[in-house]
Amino acid sequence: MGLTGLEIFKQLPKTNCKDCGQPTCLAFAMALAGGKVSLDQCPHVSDAAKEALDSASAPPIALVKIGTGENAIELGNETVLFRHDKRFEHKTGIAVSVCDTMSADEIAAKVDQINKLVFDRVGQTHKVNLVAVGNCSNDAGKFVEAVKAADAKSVFPLVLMSEDPAAIEKALEITAAKKPLVCGANAANLEAMTNLVKKFDVPMVVKGADLNELAALVEKVVGMGHKQIILDSGAREVNKVLADQTQLRRQALKKFRPFGYPAIAVADNKDTFQAVVDAGVYIAKYAAIVVIDSADPADVLPLITLRLNVYTDPQKPIAVESKIYEIGNVDENSPVYITTNFSLTYFCVAGDVESSRVPGYILPVDTDGISVMTGWAAGKFTPEKITELLQTSGIADKVKHRKAIIPGGVAVLSGKLQELSSWEVLVGPRESAGIASFLKQRWL
Repeated sequence: MGLTGLEIFKQLPKTNCKDCGQPTCLAFAMALAGGKVSLDQCPHVSDAAKEALDSASAPPIALVKIGTGENAIELGNETVLFRHDKRFEHKTGIAVSVCDTMSADEIAAKVDQINKLVFDRVGQTHKVNLVAVGNCSNDAGKFVEAVKAADAKSVFPLVLMSEDPAAIEKALEITAAKKPLVCGANAANLEAMTNLVKKFDVPMVVKGADLNELAALVEKVVGMGHKQIILDSGAREVNKVLADQTQLRRQALKKFRPFGYPAIAVADNKDTFQAVVDAGVYIAKYAAIVVIDSADPADVLPLITLRLNVYTDPQKPIAVESKIYEIGNVDENSPVYITTNFSLTYFCVAGDVESSRVPGYILPVDTDGISVMTGWAAGKFTPEKITELLQTSGIADKVKHRKAIIPGGVAVLSGKLQELSSWEVLVGPRESAGIASFLKQRWL
């Protein structure tokens, strides 16, 4: 794990100059240990101390970047074994494979299908991340043609899956500028593959027959001057992959440097259902990249949802933007609902407003992403904040009435809210499922 604040403090100049923005060197050390500041904010740290701290405070799992532009993906920088200890930093990249035994038209059609694997979940856009081109034919010419076909269509970075250095070299001549991931270094071709990825400056998967061989191979690659590495333990049976992924993470956190890189897992079960289940295991247990074959949204969406749950920061609830949301064909007579910006709360309310078949406006108050009752108890869902939103959101220009519906659980807010806002406050149902019946009794 990283250095403690006191260990960092010993390396600092101890002048308490405040040039870093912290009141003391000890305060800066504690902030650095917590990841809240960076070492370069201290202008007086010595070169020797900087070298020592940079090495010792580096994340136990290195950062690896694949691709360019908006669809580039970053992997690694992980610091914990369990998500609740802090958080996982970079979500698992999901790669969908195509094979060079497919025709160019078939590859183009599947890649086009992969490009469309984009989903909206709790107000956020989630998608797959990579297209893996497999050298299934073991023919270098066919592999290069498949890479050309995929590269021409894919909006995502490529994974070049071949153990043939000649095939990889020709493929990199086509795609290197887009920074693909080369997946094919092993004990037999290690030197040739490493020289290629160094030449084209791209990341590479190193595959061992077991963890011992993998560690030795990684040390050789690093010794040759290449550090953009993804680990592959060589296992394909789900129980063995699970054991290897867990061991890789544990040893990396103990600063065993050969395992200090992200890892890849291949869910290649011929039974599509079982392959999806296997991929779910790998997402839950530390795989930085999971390769699957299916581009069916019904297979991919469960993995996207699982990944969202695993890689959500447990210290930071998912929230929607605090603004006016229009549900249905609203007009000047539509009801106005007040809630919080906790995404689950908002989407429950939005769904029940839509189900009521009465178009309405929803105003989620910014409560730092916490629910109605929690926000009220924490002093973040208050008459003052609701009044401010009513006055600044522009809702008064959209409706001719001045009626706001608040959740029934916080009826206690109604009196002061009405006094501050000059809006008539209606106390709605305690649960959003009651919105339809509430409207029939109090609005329609």
